[in-house]
Amino acid sequence: MGKMATLSSRNPYSVGRLFGNLNVRLKLMVLHNLFFLVLTCAAYFSLIPLFEKLVADARAREITIVRQAPAGGQGQRLNQVKLSPQSYAEAVARAKLTLFLVLGSIYVLAVLLLESAIMPLYVYRPLRRMLEADAATQAGDRERELIPSEEILGDEIGHIMRSRNKTIAALRRQEEELASALRRLEEQDRLVSLGMLSASVAHELNTPLAVLNGSIEKLIETTRDPHTLDRLARMQRVTQRLRRISESLVDFAKTRNQQMEPLAVRPLVDEAWGLVAIDEKSSGVEFFNQVRPEDHVIGNSDRLVQVFVNLLRNALNAIESSPGRIDVGSRHQQRAGQEWITITVEDNGPGIDADILPEIFDAFVTTRLDARGTGLGLTVAEGIITQHGGTIAASNRADGGACLEVSLPAGRG
Repeated sequence: MGKMATLSSRNPYSVGRLFGNLNVRLKLMVLHNLFFLVLTCAAYFSLIPLFEKLVADARAREITIVRQAPAGGQGQRLNQVKLSPQSYAEAVARAKLTLFLVLGSIYVLAVLLLESAIMPLYVYRPLRRMLEADAATQAGDRERELIPSEEILGDEIGHIMRSRNKTIAALRRQEEELASALRRLEEQDRLVSLGMLSASVAHELNTPLAVLNGSIEKLIETTRDPHTLDRLARMQRVTQRLRRISESLVDFAKTRNQQMEPLAVRPLVDEAWGLVAIDEKSSGVEFFNQVRPEDHVIGNSDRLVQVFVNLLRNALNAIESSPGRIDVGSRHQQRAGQEWITITVEDNGPGIDADILPEIFDAFVTTRLDARGTGLGLTVAEGIITQHGGTIAASNRADGGACLEVSLPAGRG
């Protein structure tokens, strides 16, 4: 028997399979029509025999009364009464018709109420909403693939809707995490190559820089002209700066131990601007160092100078028209009970493109790849600040231009 049922369920033309292939609305229409039809027929065929029995009992009582009436007087009049079987039959027929009309009306009204109000509101509409959301998911329409919570009821269909929303949201998060992981992997591949290249470049630069630095020291020893000595001193600082940059290139390949100490921020900014100001473009830019002299942070001076050089160079390159302006300021903040110093670097350039802003600190992100930019300046700055236990953020100013904020734990000078 079980084997036959299994074969019947596998038969694509079986009644059960054909019924199962119907739409939900057609299934429910068939089922509740069948239910009301069976209920109506049951009521009809249960009440009619009872009514017929009552009519037959009444007719039998009347016949008995007439037959038992005494002769003469009132009894004679009763004997003259003629009982008509047709009247009882008509009463039964009227009762059948009335019951049929009443039950039929109830059946029609119940079906209409279900199909026009109850089922569309609580069954058909939620199912249609899920189908629309699934179609949006398949089409990649993320704005319409989730069902709004105000449209979800508390029944089983609503439970399925909520479960579906959670599944779709989790899937999208996993897709975003995977895409982000792939981007980081690509960046890491490029940074690995860059690390190997930078180590080689640093090695090649060290020898000529050592020769250049030695030559400058010899010139300093042999000249007495103050103007020449000032220029040679600047050349020596730049050479030493290049040697430190060369050493920092190796940081892409390995991590160095850094000496951390309390540092005044204002002199670091001044030193960084002194290196950036070598660029002839700086002559058309006003620079204002408004960092308070008492503001100190914990860090490595060489690395923090490198950060400010990168930020100031970016600000200088962003300025497109004169007069340009670069402002550096500082303020105190409290984070989790710890005092922090936030240094802001602002310019009056066009600002950062909205498409680039979310990824401004990613490697190789730059609008100047075809000119002087490498797309690594802010990446290096972020790496250094992260090593210092700080944070760096970028934004656009309301009145135009960009703003970069570096936050570091405060130190005592």
